[in-house]
This record gives sequence, structure tokens and C-alpha cells, in this order.
Amino acid sequence: MVAVPVVAVVVAAQGTAQSDNAHGSAAATHCAARGVAYNTRPRGTSAFCAGVPPQCIRIVDSSLERRALFLHLLIMLSYRHAFHAGNHADVLKHAVVLQLLRYLGQKDKAYWYIDTHAGAGVYSLQEGYAVKTGEFQTGIARLWERNDLPSLFSDYVDEVAALNPDGQLRFYPGSPYIAWRQMREQDRMRLFELHTTEIDVLRHNFRDAGRRAMLYAGDGFDGILALLPPAPRRALILLDPSYEDKRDYTRTLRCVEESLKRFPTGTYAVWYPQVKRLESQRFPDQLKKLQERNWLHVSLTVSNPPTDGFGLFGSGMFILNPPYTLPKLLKDQMPWLVKALGEDKAAQFKVEYRGD
Repeated sequence: MVAVPVVAVVVAAQGTAQSDNAHGSAAATHCAARGVAYNTRPRGTSAFCAGVPPQCIRIVDSSLERRALFLHLLIMLSYRHAFHAGNHADVLKHAVVLQLLRYLGQKDKAYWYIDTHAGAGVYSLQEGYAVKTGEFQTGIARLWERNDLPSLFSDYVDEVAALNPDGQLRFYPGSPYIAWRQMREQDRMRLFELHTTEIDVLRHNFRDAGRRAMLYAGDGFDGILALLPPAPRRALILLDPSYEDKRDYTRTLRCVEESLKRFPTGTYAVWYPQVKRLESQRFPDQLKKLQERNWLHVSLTVSNPPTDGFGLFGSGMFILNPPYTLPKLLKDQMPWLVKALGEDKAAQFKVEYRGD
């Protein structure tokens, strides 16, 4: 097991990407204002990619397209996952991602982990955005002190506990952090993040990772296509946009479709929200059409839809080329999660699987 990167900024600093020194100063100032400790340990040598790879740069010709792209960026740059860190959707997503990574790690051959929307990597549950919403209280917090966890969720809670060695639930790991803890010397990580502040924090948290973790400040939908197929021909690709822009549903479908042409044997994990939006309701069936066989769909509904029509009441994970062991594991253990996280009588789960 490789060393886990030092967690530095857990409440994201405000501002745009700057030089290392400027970023450190801005982050320290912002964290001090919020009463959050900032790690000022000298940086080690790092090999992060600070720019957008050429393949991610798209020429926008028409004024209409420019306006559409500008609107998309505004929506993207207003979204911060810290508001939702550790909620019920994260519990499902990260428990599944962990099992996918551990399955890949059973063979000695190297694999890649690719994340289209990596976020900051680590989040504070005691300061900043997560405290404002308190969504983790009905997610990871409900599992934190349970002594009856089935293996799927015990493994997941162990990963969260590794970030909280004093036993207090202070920090929550994002997908990149969980993935990094599973990686071996031969494995590689490629992370994309478009939000200017999130990528700064992500770089800091992975500043000592070396060349095995490459970070890209850009659009993951476009960027991952240039990386496929990866050299070892083994990879987990996680696609988990916010879907606050409804075009993310279409972009995700197109990205997976194009990725399968380049790398048909990869494992693709697509997260999606359950919200009162037609695009969300249609999404699982659209994903099923991308590949006739060898897919797995699991969803968790925790409550009835909100009466005001807004808000998350569940989520799902759709996996293409999943491990053959995962469907039974989910069918056996998801009933426990429904009881642990369910809010009303509408709480339920679904597992659908079509093998080879």
C-alpha cells in the first residue's frame, strides 16, 4: 500500500488557480477566517499537470454556442460537492466504487483510476459548506458508530475511519482519496476537475503523489477520451457530474458511448441523482441501451420526493462491465442500507443485472 497524501485544505479556499505560493496564501487566509487549520508543511516534489491537455480544448465558433458554453460554466462553477459530502448518495457511490477498485486490485497487473469530476478529494464535516446543509447526518453519520455493518458497508466505513484516526467523524474522503488508498505502486490515477477552487485544493491534497497521480484542470467529459485506452488495458472510469445542468445527462451518455468505442473492456461507473426531473427518470433506461449485456444497476431511494419539487431523494450507480461478484453482494446487503438510511415508507432499493 502506498502512502496516503496529506490532507491539507478541507474547507475549499476561494479564488482562481494561481501560483503555488499565491494559492497557499489565499487558502491560509480563507481557512483562518473560518477557524480551520491549514497545513503549511513544505511541499514535496510533485508532477501535477497544471493545465488543460490539448485534447480538452474545444474551439467555440458561433455566438450561440459561446453563450451556451458560458451558461454551462456558470452552473458548473457554482456547484460545490462539499455541501453534499457524506450524504446518502455518497454512501452508495463510495461503497460501490471501493468494491470495484478492490476487485481490480486482486490481480497483479496494473490498472488506472480515471475520475471525470474529482472534486477537492477531502471534505470537512465540522466547518464550512457541509455544516450548512448537514446532509452527512443522514448519510455517513448514521453508519459511523454502528456495530452491525455488513461487509459492503463495513469496508466503506473503514475507509472513512482511516481519515479520522481519533474516532471522531471530522473529515470525509472523496472518490480520489478512497481510490488512492487502494492503489499499488504499479497503478495510476487520472483526475479531472473544472471548478477553479476545487482543482487548487485537489492539487494541494495530492501534492506529494508524484507522477502516478496526474491532475487536469479541465472538462472530464472531453478529457478522458484522450486517455483511452489506458496502457495496462485495465481501468475504472467514474463519471459523476452534478447534473445541475440537465445537459450533463446527455453529455454523460455520449461520453460513455464514445469511451466504449475506444476501450470496450473498461469498467465504467456512472452515478446519477434521483430528483424530480424527467432526464433523471429516463437515465437508467438510456444507459442500458449503451451495452446490451454485462451491466449492473443499483439504486437507493431514501424518501418520497420533496413536496416542493426540489431536492435529492435517492441516487443510483450504473456499472458497465462490473465484477461478477458485485450483484449478489448488493442484493444481499442493500436491504440493510435501506433500513439504516430510509426516511419514510418510500425507502427502497433496486438491483438489476444482465451478465454476459
